Amino acid sequence: MIARRLGANGPEVGAIALGCMGMSEFYEAVDERDAVAAIHRALELGMTLLDTSDMYGRGENERLVGRALRGRRERAVLATKAGIVRSNRDPAYRSVDNRPEYVRAACDASLARLGVDHVDVLYLHRADPNVPIEETVDAMAALVTAGKVRHLGLSEVTPDTLRRAAAVAPIAALQSEYSLFTRDVEANGVLDAARASGIALVAYAPLGRGMLTGRVRSMDALANDDLRRRVPRFDSGNLERNLELVDQLTALARERGASPAQLALAWLLARGDDIVALPGCERVAQVEENAHAADLTLDTAALASIEALFPPGAAAGGRLRDAGTVRR
Repeated sequence: MIARRLGANGPEVGAIALGCMGMSEFYEAVDERDAVAAIHRALELGMTLLDTSDMYGRGENERLVGRALRGRRERAVLATKAGIVRSNRDPAYRSVDNRPEYVRAACDASLARLGVDHVDVLYLHRADPNVPIEETVDAMAALVTAGKVRHLGLSEVTPDTLRRAAAVAPIAALQSEYSLFTRDVEANGVLDAARASGIALVAYAPLGRGMLTGRVRSMDALANDDLRRRVPRFDSGNLERNLELVDQLTALARERGASPAQLALAWLLARGDDIVALPGCERVAQVEENAHAADLTLDTAALASIEALFPPGAAAGGRLRDAGTVRR
């Protein structure tokens, strides 16, 4: 696995990371033994950056990752997030809280659930318009001083918010959705702002929430509470148009002895050595397939073919159903 650094002074991680969100919620149910085996295999293959959040499964995902890391903590670069609030009474409830006291309490709760004395990266999951970013980042920086956190990150922020945050404390990583289907960061200034501040971009949903694998052919097989039922790109009409693109990507991949998922990840890694791909994986087979994407080297002709097929805006349908509703 090729290594990439998070920020100027952050940790080295595998260029392909492991998103653990789907192990606890949002997609199909996963047996814990399968999830733990996937985490262990990821570490063996050099996918050292493990990504969770306090809101995934309302804390259960952190507990799962913590159990999987027993005896293996030193092999992982462990990242979690704080800032999105959920309710045990209403599973659909979301709100954002960036108050310093909340972030401090959330960090302590995450450490307890993970069973560790520190995390390597703490992300602010979403920015709160009611709290100045400077106050929140200053509180996060105090957690670094206290030894509870090694490095700081942000998720889905504007270029201005990113710059203001970086003026308070070093930011190692920024999470934003980035894939062949979602190239917003190239046009809205986010990628440029991250690079100007020496911040790595950790690209979540790099496989279009599974669509770029070519395996999701119909909504019929998805559970009623599957996250993708709230993603317009999976709606009837949009799904069929998007699958036409995926089928062409699959043909390109076969010419190179690869899967469409591997080609999509290799394209993303080719966008810059400051980019880390963060696909969600729940099973060993997925981990192994994604890890081998780092072995692919795409020549100019291959990149040109992919670019011609997936120009910005190629996907039919938006990436989120409810503008203004927090949904990760």
